[in-house]
Amino acid sequence: MSHLFLAVTAHGYGHLAQAAPVVHELARRFPGLRITLQSDINPGLARSRLPPGFTQIQEGTDIGLLMDGPLGTRWSESLIRYADFEADYERRLERETSLLRRAAPDLVLADVPWLPLDAARRAGIPAVALCSLNWYDILRESPVADQVPAPVMARMRAVYAAAELFIRPAPSMAMSWLPNAIDVGPIASRYPDRRDALRARCGVPPDRPFALIQFGGFQGFDPLAMWPEQDQVHWLAQDLPGGQRRDATGISSLGLRVPDDVMSSCDLMLCKPGYGSYAEAAVNRIPVLYVKRGDWPEEAALIPWLAERMPTREITREDLLAGHLAEAIQALCTADRPPAVEPTGIAEVADLLEPFLVHRLRPAGHASRVAHSGSTGAALPTSVVEGS
Repeated sequence: MSHLFLAVTAHGYGHLAQAAPVVHELARRFPGLRITLQSDINPGLARSRLPPGFTQIQEGTDIGLLMDGPLGTRWSESLIRYADFEADYERRLERETSLLRRAAPDLVLADVPWLPLDAARRAGIPAVALCSLNWYDILRESPVADQVPAPVMARMRAVYAAAELFIRPAPSMAMSWLPNAIDVGPIASRYPDRRDALRARCGVPPDRPFALIQFGGFQGFDPLAMWPEQDQVHWLAQDLPGGQRRDATGISSLGLRVPDDVMSSCDLMLCKPGYGSYAEAAVNRIPVLYVKRGDWPEEAALIPWLAERMPTREITREDLLAGHLAEAIQALCTADRPPAVEPTGIAEVADLLEPFLVHRLRPAGHASRVAHSGSTGAALPTSVVEGS
């Protein structure tokens, strides 16, 4: 049985959302594919995105960035964490290498922590990076670029460049320095249109557009709580922490999930520029109303890419918080929608990864599973969760 070891950054939901369609395609091509996920992402979210039966090692292998909600990055505080991570790097690398040797996967796929890539190379296991960004370029193009410790930057650059491949799904940052880069099409899931059933459940008239609020991965951000009620659109959000409204539905109260049950039923998405939201908007033909983070380097690749493929409109953070959205909503709801973008990256990435997963016989006695233990010893995961 082939074994895929997936290491995912838990910085929001986007990294798992980007990798998950590829994992599903690999599971289709390799019946019985064994999947191990290493990430401190919420296990419930992991179960909603990945094929059933995976094992999760619930711990992180990189830093990501500290955030103030979905729109504010705490750059200076994050640099302290990067410096601390580098200072403890050799111990972390030894522990991760030992874990991978025990797990003995056929392939390590990282989106996009560098430590598992480095450990896999030390353990002699093929390793591939898949992401529209990397943390070296994010820091290099950040407002604190001149403050990042040189050893941190050198480590990340060297490890990313040494992976078997660094696969860049469209739209991606340029990453032109990578010697191992290969470009593929967009990665996103396509969802069924269930708007008639959704209208019936939400009690929304047929002439009222659905608008999805999607600032995924950061709990408690609820601009709706500050807006007056209106009749222009019916808002959909995973939850309504500010309380019930006649012009909005928290779809978790219906037993539904974003994006699976609502994405293709929407006429508009309100979000920040992020890979998952933008790729899914293009693939599911959804106009996008967006607010910039402003200091996020990936935005320069994302914003023009979607604007060439789907109607988009920018609003300021001030207008977002004040609910001054009517004009932009009207423009997007009346705009012509181009054909859906094809998510060709899923099959293209699977084609690239498939040769690594052709199962090879291993020497007798070679370990073939991650130890299920709560020990904090050097080679053992801190927490293992079985995916349902």
